[in-house]
Amino acid sequence: MTTLENDPTTDAGAQNEALLGRAEVDDLEAILAVSNTDLNEVEHQVADNADAIFTWDYSLQRPHLRKLYEKAKTGQWNASTDLDWGTVVDLEKQIVGDQSQVAVAAGIDPNLYDGTVIGHWGDKEWLEYGIQNRKWTLSQFLHGEQGALLCTAKIVETVPWYDAKLYASTQVMDEARHVEVFARYLDEKMGGGYQVNAHLRMLLDDIINDSRWDMTYLGMQVMVEGLALAAFGFMHQMTDEPLLKKMLRYVMSDEARHVAFGVLSLKEIYGEMSDAELKERQEFTFEAAVRMRDRFLSQEVWERMGVAPKDVLPIVLRDPTRDLFQQMLFSKIVPNCKKLGLLDRNDQWLRRRFEEMSVIQFEDWEDTGEEYTKFELGEEAPAPVAGH
Repeated sequence: MTTLENDPTTDAGAQNEALLGRAEVDDLEAILAVSNTDLNEVEHQVADNADAIFTWDYSLQRPHLRKLYEKAKTGQWNASTDLDWGTVVDLEKQIVGDQSQVAVAAGIDPNLYDGTVIGHWGDKEWLEYGIQNRKWTLSQFLHGEQGALLCTAKIVETVPWYDAKLYASTQVMDEARHVEVFARYLDEKMGGGYQVNAHLRMLLDDIINDSRWDMTYLGMQVMVEGLALAAFGFMHQMTDEPLLKKMLRYVMSDEARHVAFGVLSLKEIYGEMSDAELKERQEFTFEAAVRMRDRFLSQEVWERMGVAPKDVLPIVLRDPTRDLFQQMLFSKIVPNCKKLGLLDRNDQWLRRRFEEMSVIQFEDWEDTGEEYTKFELGEEAPAPVAGH
C-alpha cells in the first residue's frame, strides 16, 4: 500500500501512478500486464505482520456487535445437509437460459460484435464462453472466500474488542462453509475451475500484509465482502439453476452480516481519526475498488477461448452487460463508504475518485449496517440492483 501526501493539488495521474502503478485508471495495457506467472501454484505465502491481542475485559460494551453475534449463532446452516447436492445440473441448458436473461436485462445489441475479432462466433462458441466464464467467476468467489477465511481469523487475533472477537469467530465458521460450497460446486457440477486472478491475489496480499486491524476490516469486510454481496445478488437474480440459486441465497445471508460487522465496527473509530490517517484509508479504498474492478475483465477466460485479451477487451468494455455488472458491483461499497465518512473528508478525495469511476450514484442507497436483516434466511432476498 502506497500513501500519498494529503495534498489536493497533487496531479491525479501521479496519484494513480503511486497507488495503482499506472497513470490512467482505464489503461487496459497496464491492467492486462498483471497476470499469474505460475498457473500450477498450490501454496501461496504472505507475511502477516500483526500482533495477536488478548483482552481481559469481558464486559458487554458494544450491543450492536453482540446483536450480530446472536444472529450469527442462529443463522448457521450446514452445507452438507441443507443443500441438495444430488441436484442434476444441465450446465449447457442453464448457461443458455442465464445468458438470455442477462441479454434481456441489459438490452444487448445482437450486432454488437459484428466485424470484430469474435464476430464469427456462433452459438457453440458463445455457449463455451458462458460455461468458462461461469467457472471463472465461481472460482474467484472461491478464492475470495478463502481470503475472507484468513482475514477473519486475523481479526479474531488483532481486534482489541471482546464483542468483536466473539462475532469474528462466527464468521470464521461462515467462511469455511463458503469455501466448502464453492469448491464442491465447481468440482462436482462444473468439472473444476480457474487459478486465482492476479488482481484479486494482489489485493488479498495487501490486506493480509497490513498490520493494522482496521485495515483488515476495511479491505475484507467492507470492500471485498461488499462487492461479493452485490455480485452474489446479481447472479442469484439472473440464474434459474436451483442448487446454485439456493447456495447463493444461503451465502448472502452470511455475507450481509459480515459487511455490517465491518461498517458498525469502523464507524466507531473512523470519526475519531485525523485527516492524515483517514487519507490512508481513502487511498486504500480507491486502490481496492480499482483492483476489484480490474479483476472482472476475466482475461483468463479469453485466453482459454483462444482470443488475445488485448484484441477483444476494448470491444467488451462497450458491452452494456459489462457496464451494468461493473456498476452494480459498487452498489454496496459506495453507501457503506459514505456511512463511514470516507467520501467527503480531505476535500472529498474519495468522492471525486468514485465520480471518475462512474459509481457515485449509489451513495444514497441503503448501507449494509442497516439492511443486513433483510438477507436473513426465511426472508425474501432484496433485489440486488434495487435502490433502497
